Amino acid sequence: MNRTWLLPSHLVEAARGGGPDRTEGRRPRRTVRDWVVDTVLFLLAAFVGLIAAETSATYNSEAVALVDQIVGGLACCALWLRRRWPAGLAVALSLVSVVAPTAGGAVLAALFGVAVRRPFRQVAWIGLLAMAASTVQVFVRPDPTTNVVLSLALGVVLVLLVTAWGMLVRSRRRLVEALRDRALRAEAEAELRAEQAQRLAREAIAREMHDVLAHRLTLLSVHAGALEFRPDAPPEQVARAAGVIRDSAHEALQDLREIIGVLRSPGEGAEDRPQPTLATLDSLVDEVREAGMKVVLDTTVTDPDAVPAATGRTVYRIAQEALTNARKHAPGAEVTVTLRGRPGEGLTVDVRNPAPAGPVPPVPGSGQGLIGLTERATLAGGRMEHGPDPDGGFSLHAWLPWPA
Repeated sequence: MNRTWLLPSHLVEAARGGGPDRTEGRRPRRTVRDWVVDTVLFLLAAFVGLIAAETSATYNSEAVALVDQIVGGLACCALWLRRRWPAGLAVALSLVSVVAPTAGGAVLAALFGVAVRRPFRQVAWIGLLAMAASTVQVFVRPDPTTNVVLSLALGVVLVLLVTAWGMLVRSRRRLVEALRDRALRAEAEAELRAEQAQRLAREAIAREMHDVLAHRLTLLSVHAGALEFRPDAPPEQVARAAGVIRDSAHEALQDLREIIGVLRSPGEGAEDRPQPTLATLDSLVDEVREAGMKVVLDTTVTDPDAVPAATGRTVYRIAQEALTNARKHAPGAEVTVTLRGRPGEGLTVDVRNPAPAGPVPPVPGSGQGLIGLTERATLAGGRMEHGPDPDGGFSLHAWLPWPA
């Protein structure tokens, strides 16, 4: 249910669009609550003015009483301008009240508006002006029915009460605005955190898809290229290449299906995602050997299952990306994968391939996988270095922690 009519106009405008447009001179439109407050203040000021007018008619001439009534009525009507010119109206009515006691109620209402809408320094000097005006009025237009001391005290007390009430309302409004701004900032920060979490999740999914699919698609590309440039190859080689393409395509689709399944039903467990470990490194090497690549695996890790799962998965991805790059940039070269380490000292991975036998056309988009692997190794608490060798080959060296 919309209850904005219960709020002051400036709070409603701020909640809708950041407040009024001061550049065009527009002011917030009065809400139902504002109309009620303005009407009540007008009636109270008119009531006080009527009491003062009755006293003036009793102890003054008809001309003076008539002037007092007219001035009091105009002062009460001027209160409808207090939202536009609160300070100026309060000063003007204070000066008028010196000679027209019927404007006393309007002065208090205008002073209340100043206390609600203006800072303390401005409220203070206008309040002092109102006190001085009430003091002078006691001597210029004395009330025969009231003692002078009582009149002075009553004027000061009323000014202080109205000012304190207005400042209390102002402080409460400031508190509401601060709480609203804090809620808006909290909501914006929550949206920012959600966007950041989505971005990190997308990056993680992109790295996983690259690691899983790049190896398979490279096999497809290499063997499809061989069939294209060797149409006269023996039937045995053609059948072997076609079998590798079929198997690689099937495994790539299977990996992609598993990743998409995780995206469709997140939170069902880490076992739903393809999670290679160090124990599956031999299967990776056998797979690339069956595809026709020369790979030498030299490892001293006798129990791959003893390696932490996160570390083993990182080693697997590093070896997979290195073999994929070697197949793309040094086809036909023998690749050496060296694995060393033990608990407490860490795990070292070295992958090296010599220079290719002939010119190799550039591969677009190269280097992104190595950037992702470097970040993956850093996040795992290790480090990775890679670069060309002096003899034209390429080397990759990574160290990962293996707690004792």
